[in-house]
Amino acid sequence: MTHADLPATDRATGLPKPDPAALPVSSTREVWTRLARAGREYRGILVWVVVLHALAALSALAAPWTLGFIVDAVREGRGAGSVDTMAALVVAAFLANAALTLVSVALSIRFGEGVLAQLREEFIGAVLRLPLGTVERAGSGDLLSRTGRDIGNLNHMVRFSLPHMVVSAVTVAVILAALAVLHPALLAAWVPGLVLLSVSARWYARRAPDGYIRELATYSDLTQGVADTVEGAHTVEALGRQDRRRAENGRQVHRAFLAERYTLWLRTVWFPQLEVVYQLPTATTFLAAGLLYTNDALTLGQVATATFFSVQLARPVEQLVDQIDNMMVGFVSMRRLLGVGHAQEDVRGTGARPVSGGRGVELSDVRFGYTGTEVLHGVDLAVRPGERLAMVGPSGSGKSTLGKLVAGIHVPSSGRVRVDGADLASLSPQQRRAHVILLSQESHLFRGTIAENLTLAAETGDEADLWNALEAVGAADWVRSLPEGLLTPVGSGHATPDPARVQQLALARVVLADPAVLVLDEATSSMDPRSARHLERSLSGVLAGRTVLMIAHRLHTAHDADRVAVVEGGMVRELGTHGELLSRGGSYADLWHAWHGD
Repeated sequence: MTHADLPATDRATGLPKPDPAALPVSSTREVWTRLARAGREYRGILVWVVVLHALAALSALAAPWTLGFIVDAVREGRGAGSVDTMAALVVAAFLANAALTLVSVALSIRFGEGVLAQLREEFIGAVLRLPLGTVERAGSGDLLSRTGRDIGNLNHMVRFSLPHMVVSAVTVAVILAALAVLHPALLAAWVPGLVLLSVSARWYARRAPDGYIRELATYSDLTQGVADTVEGAHTVEALGRQDRRRAENGRQVHRAFLAERYTLWLRTVWFPQLEVVYQLPTATTFLAAGLLYTNDALTLGQVATATFFSVQLARPVEQLVDQIDNMMVGFVSMRRLLGVGHAQEDVRGTGARPVSGGRGVELSDVRFGYTGTEVLHGVDLAVRPGERLAMVGPSGSGKSTLGKLVAGIHVPSSGRVRVDGADLASLSPQQRRAHVILLSQESHLFRGTIAENLTLAAETGDEADLWNALEAVGAADWVRSLPEGLLTPVGSGHATPDPARVQQLALARVVLADPAVLVLDEATSSMDPRSARHLERSLSGVLAGRTVLMIAHRLHTAHDADRVAVVEGGMVRELGTHGELLSRGGSYADLWHAWHGD
């Protein structure tokens, strides 16, 4: 790999630069606000968690405290009965600690599961509200990475790291209070370790979040690259682009390597300092207690108790600090998950609204491009209300992009797309979807019954509406032939109809949604020609009165349309009826004769 092949990096940190097209990341303040809301919602459970952990920590102190009394009792020559009584108290304290810890951990897990369930539901809701154009710009890899890796990180943080930090923090507070009860001066022994911990943790906390954000972003890019390679494997092989794909995947792996190396370097600097933090306080506490003993401020048994406390304190401090890194990763993942809710479409806000029975679809000097490459170059097009316009042209000419602009999935970089007189860019996503629907060749069948799949488009539709929609697309007979009719389960884990049937159900959803403008992007290409022809004929009555743009590769679709637009090189080169374009002898005539084998 040459220097030119290496990914762009930030000079200040050496990290790969973030992709500007990636989905947003929320602020740190927003995460704290969300966690605070969870704390308020689960206040009762949290109070019991803290109380029970505090009682568990107090019961754990009984053993070292009692051992100190035993040391003093032996030195003073007390009888065996006194020692036996104190030993029994130690056993009872251990049993109480086990019971309190069990209940408190169970409540902690209950709290974590509740918060995690809420966050998952919020994330899924945000994903379902994502504008399609935003998903296409960011790529599915970013969304998959957040859905998989980030949810996993959040899962670990909420289920394990957060409860452990609560347990450790409460335990540390109780033990420090116990040391203060023995003698306030003993707390001074912990000052050097706490200062070192504070300085090193602040150094790490200033650098780790950005490092983890970049690291997780490179995983998104890598996921996208692998998905693209797998999905397009046949195309890559047919065009002989294997070396190019390997080089691109290598660049993405290198970006991930650079990002992960940076966070690994942070840990290699920070973790050795933590080892000192764990061990130093035990030594300083023993020295401080010895000085107090020589000055008759503590008994020998109290010196032993203080030393036991410091040894006992090292473990929760270690657990507390160890979870900081996991919390940092989970915190960053939560920022990425909450950030999905910030993905918004570019709504320019003119305040206009579509007018029923208005002026059809108008495109004025529309330009649009992907990642800086313009694919539509000043398109002007007017589709009359109720007209069926077929768009034909070679692959890559811009037909599908034009359809997505009309459907409001993309916003033009310049120019205007008006639907019934309203600038489409001024409408909210909900208004666009209610007025314009895009149906592509890639329809999806959701897990559930056929009725549930249909009512996605019209929740208030009754059974008669569903059967009318199925009749309109010629699917009623085969649905009636199913064992359970509309209640037949389909989708993952159940019988899945062939692609033609799936597309019929998608078209039935369109009928139920009843849009004023419909964009069909090769919607019947997955069917055999006879089935497609039958379906298109059955739709004739349903589409009457609607403004329809049909992106077609079968020219009989263009033959049946009111007008035909020939799209080439990102521009509308020809426009007219089927007969007019044939008589001109241009590109459309050439396509028609080639398709018929003339």
